[in-house]
Amino acid sequence: MGSISNALVFIVIGVLFWLYLLFLSDGKYKKPFGYIIFGLLLLLLIYISFFDTIFNQYGGVVPTLAITFVGIKTFLFGLLLFLPKYRKKIRLVLYSTTIFIFVTAILLNGISEFFFWNEFGVRYNFIAVDYLIYTNEVIGNIMESYPVLPLFTGLGVASLGVTIFIVYKTKGYLNHLPSFFQKIKLVLLNILAVLLAFFLIPALAHLQNAQNIFTNELQADGLHKFYDAFLDNSLNYFKFYPTINQQAAFQTLQKQIPEIKGENTLRNITDSLPEEHKNVVLITVESLSEEFLSHYGNKNNLTPFLDSLADKSLFFTNLYANGNRTVRGLEALTLSLPPTPGESIIKRKDNKNKFNIGNIFKQRGYQVKFMYGGYSYFDNMKDFFEGNGYDIVDRSNFKPDEITFANVWGVCDEDMANKAIETMNAEAAGGKPFFNHWMTVSNHRPYTFPNGKIDIRGDVKSRDGGVKYTDYALHKFFLMAEKQPWFKNTIFIIVADHCASSAGRTALPMDKYRIPAIVYSPNFIQPQEITKLCSQIDIMPTVLGLMHFTYSTKFFGQNVLDSAYIPRAFIATYQDLGFIRDSTLTVLSPVKQIQQYRLVKEPMEGVQPQFQSMYKEILLSKPDEIRKNETISFYQTASWLLQNKGYQQ
Repeated sequence: MGSISNALVFIVIGVLFWLYLLFLSDGKYKKPFGYIIFGLLLLLLIYISFFDTIFNQYGGVVPTLAITFVGIKTFLFGLLLFLPKYRKKIRLVLYSTTIFIFVTAILLNGISEFFFWNEFGVRYNFIAVDYLIYTNEVIGNIMESYPVLPLFTGLGVASLGVTIFIVYKTKGYLNHLPSFFQKIKLVLLNILAVLLAFFLIPALAHLQNAQNIFTNELQADGLHKFYDAFLDNSLNYFKFYPTINQQAAFQTLQKQIPEIKGENTLRNITDSLPEEHKNVVLITVESLSEEFLSHYGNKNNLTPFLDSLADKSLFFTNLYANGNRTVRGLEALTLSLPPTPGESIIKRKDNKNKFNIGNIFKQRGYQVKFMYGGYSYFDNMKDFFEGNGYDIVDRSNFKPDEITFANVWGVCDEDMANKAIETMNAEAAGGKPFFNHWMTVSNHRPYTFPNGKIDIRGDVKSRDGGVKYTDYALHKFFLMAEKQPWFKNTIFIIVADHCASSAGRTALPMDKYRIPAIVYSPNFIQPQEITKLCSQIDIMPTVLGLMHFTYSTKFFGQNVLDSAYIPRAFIATYQDLGFIRDSTLTVLSPVKQIQQYRLVKEPMEGVQPQFQSMYKEILLSKPDEIRKNETISFYQTASWLLQNKGYQQ
């Protein structure tokens, strides 16, 4: 079964090599076709090298990669076109190089699967997908854990030997390239083979139902399992992470959330005061690390408006993001749920009808919207928010004359601010309160924005410029909002989705997860610094508490201002799940690993104590059992509820 699976996947992957062979031809170099093709390639190279393309908008190394690829293609085509006497030799070199690349990729995959199996006892799963995301950390781990030099030397020698053998046996093909009609026959045969493989691969996967997991895994193909993991986006907590008795897990959770009973988190939150049905505007700011604000020691005056607003607001100075991706932040703020292993719930198949903050507002007659300057199908946001009862306002709602500037991620934050004001005015005119969740985009690579707005040019593409422009756009939004009749009856929440970077000295560096959060409503909320340790999932339950809501909830998040609140926070990557409490960081990792660190605050020059975020993480030789079980209880119960439909509306 395993051999058949491998052969079928090879047929699909082999399409890339088949396409290479298909386009081997002498006819395309004849006049005038050769010169026309070469001219088009030159024009394309000039265009992407000297003009503003989508590659430039994205920024980073993308333009360089695009120019390099087209440049090499143009150069090689020119060699074959203008040096017909050497065409066969050049083609043989290119053919041999292509074979070598394919052989190396196949052998490298085999080696990777071997080591992955040794470590996890299965073929590729979402951990392997995760490894591609955290490239720097993974490469560092490989360099430290394995004999890299001997391995890659052996791989190179083996690949070269196999390549020489294949080229020796097949180079005759280059001297007798198939005709156009022969290629049509080959195309039809290959299409038939690929269609058959596409049909049989999932059929074979359904037959892998033995009770012995090793039998199932041996029958599978690693690349197909990788593809499935990429689509499935989840890691089975109960398979890869430490667990305790399920009843004990909920009993431990009950000590931290006293109101819950039984194997669920459903409970009633009551308030003696009448509910305040104020409008609520939740603004999630892209990559707003604490380090950008003057309060946290920044000397570059990047966020003058947010710094001034923080002094007039409920300002959370010890708040931690759930993860390091936008979807993790949106998940935390919307579902008030600890991060579960794998991809965010937003990108999973089962992402609809979850218990969410929008639903609580809708029950009170609120208009509920998600607002995004880009196209909300990105990162599956549209599917998630619509599937959970939100209306969507995104780039598709903009008229051409409403867009003054846009890049690959969407319209600039100023344009979105204008659209937000227009939308809120229309909502207020309808006579119903509104809850709007706005996700900003300008502080994202390539960090481009309109020139002439701040003292940093928008075409410089600097992160500092992106941060400062977003602060400028938010200031303009508030200046417009203050003039609207609904302003005095509105609560504004500004919070980061995650930090600008998550890399650090450890897998979960504390300073790379702390984010600012501001809750502002003049004449309703008194300015105050909240120094309690808390989580992104606590923001909205705290706001509901400020509004004196009495409601039923399944949220793991709690009202930080409640006297019963126990300080703690969650931080996570796709596979490392962290829990912070009482100066201890507990980290759960595959396969059923537990590490615990004592957190020692490191002084930061010129920064007030409540804003300091640097910690030395000292690995403990023996985990504290109480903290270990608390950590497991949160993550195990959250995973269990999601798996068993216990977090549905």
